[in-house]
Amino acid sequence: MTLMFLEELLRQATVLLVDWTLPKIKQVPNLKVLQLPTAGSDHVVGQPLCTDTKIIFCTGSGIYSTKVAELVFLTLLSIRNSFNQLLSQQRSHIWDYGKYPRPGDLVGTTIGILGYGSIGRQVARVASGLGMKIHAYTASPRQTPESRADRGYILPGTGDQKGELPDAWFSGTDKPSLHTFLSGVDVLVCSLPLTNSTRHILSTTEFEILGKRKAHVINVSRGGVIDHNALTRALKEGLLGGASLDVTEPEPLPADSELWDMRNVVITPHIGGHGKDYFTRVVDLFEANLYRLSAGESMFNVVERERGY
Repeated sequence: MTLMFLEELLRQATVLLVDWTLPKIKQVPNLKVLQLPTAGSDHVVGQPLCTDTKIIFCTGSGIYSTKVAELVFLTLLSIRNSFNQLLSQQRSHIWDYGKYPRPGDLVGTTIGILGYGSIGRQVARVASGLGMKIHAYTASPRQTPESRADRGYILPGTGDQKGELPDAWFSGTDKPSLHTFLSGVDVLVCSLPLTNSTRHILSTTEFEILGKRKAHVINVSRGGVIDHNALTRALKEGLLGGASLDVTEPEPLPADSELWDMRNVVITPHIGGHGKDYFTRVVDLFEANLYRLSAGESMFNVVERERGY
């Protein structure tokens, strides 16, 4: 397959599934729909292909939820249960249950999910099985069953399609509303999109509020939603129970960051959604959107430019 042939295919294409590289506008003069493989769209909303065209963008939201939720609880439980200490004892051939700190379990604790999309809903599904109370937070109010429903792409048997799992639902785009939500959580999971309004949504004041319950902070969205300098200070001062970071700002996390060496911090290199079924699910979603497009129906996960996601 020659480069010239590929260029001609692009020129003729009206729908396109990409990887992480966007074509230039002049390469796709007939393009109507572009399917992204990523759950977020922050990397494209400011690009000319998005700002200077009317191309419909669809994200890969929904295909990552199960793997990311697994990572959330893998890292949370490993810190709460001192798993590194247990591994160290194993490697040293030490059988000594007297050194185990005997942590409490998660039953009755409150998990706050900041951004109740496909990932947040799968986190809630797992949390409910562990006996946790679930508090959801969204930008807009969700006061009716219709408004709480998930209308995005959903893997069978996952998530919270009807929005029935939260014990409490908070909303707002102002700091007082956010602070009310944060004041009641023991574990905070960040799964909201990165936009101008959510950049550094968690900073010094927010960590002080979370510190009153010594909350554990987990970020599986984008590194930019957290002020990492403020997070580092909060952890050093003992305000937080721990942090799990699959995303950082910047990426890669600089080698001299103090976060690397903190005993109650787990850092993973943005691999939360990686799994053997990833590519198959991207294609399945693309196929579902092609069917909906041909049937004149609304496609899954259409990016709303004015919202930024």
